[in-house]
Amino acid sequence: MDWLVSLVGAGLVMAALRDLFHTLWHPTRRGGVSTLVMTGLWRVSRHVHAREGAAGLAGPLATVTVVGMWAAAIIVGWALIYWPHMPEGFTFAAGLKAPQPGDLLAALYFSLVTVATLGLGDIAPTAGWLRVAAPAEALVGFVLLTATVSWVLEIYPALTRRRVLALRLALLYRAGSSPQQLDTVAGAGLLQSLATEVMRVRIDFTQYPESYYFHDGEDQTSLAAMAGYAADLAEHGHAAQRAEVRLAAAVLSGALEDLAAVLDRRFLRTGGSPVEVFAAYAADHGRSLVRA
Repeated sequence: MDWLVSLVGAGLVMAALRDLFHTLWHPTRRGGVSTLVMTGLWRVSRHVHAREGAAGLAGPLATVTVVGMWAAAIIVGWALIYWPHMPEGFTFAAGLKAPQPGDLLAALYFSLVTVATLGLGDIAPTAGWLRVAAPAEALVGFVLLTATVSWVLEIYPALTRRRVLALRLALLYRAGSSPQQLDTVAGAGLLQSLATEVMRVRIDFTQYPESYYFHDGEDQTSLAAMAGYAADLAEHGHAAQRAEVRLAAAVLSGALEDLAAVLDRRFLRTGGSPVEVFAAYAADHGRSLVRA
């Protein structure tokens, strides 16, 4: 029975590590429980009035919740591993009263201190395999800390690239770019550069899908609102007389189609055309699609 409890704890730890791996490092970036948590919080935030700030907190709150879930699973899992062997498998510092056999609170305390790599030394394992398990938990705690920091540092640059593209499209919209202005060498360069930025955002949604659950803020920095205008610019470019403009427009259209496919496959599931997907994207973020 004691080993069964330890095996349950080991299974909980492995489940948390598997979810962490699939969320942060697997090529598909599709965690199991973490994806459910983020999707669930996002859906809840959509039913709360934006004035209350809940919509803007959905992404950060989901990230904190997922990290807390991983930490809790690892701490509890390792505590279950130690629990059946508490206190006979450990030594206690002088003046520290040994807990009663099967004291879960003592096991949780030792697990928390170990995963946080505090190294207080008031409780130390004596059994051979426990002396290996405790440093392994400390190593997992270090991995969890560095992975969390890396995750945050990856998400926000992706958000910046998305918001820069949206702001650039908003400025073009306010400037009133006409089909005649696009039918120039400068217009071809503009469409080509927009296509490059759209492809970067498309890759960001593939590599960092959790960034979808972060709101962009005001309309002019919201790609959800401005994606339709990018499609309009590509359509104007297709009607240009210059071959280089038509080519740049075709590249931009292809980039937008790929972006719409990623958004639809991973988040929206409308099965519609790129413009319909962008309209669903805008609605999902509480925006109206801006068109030329």
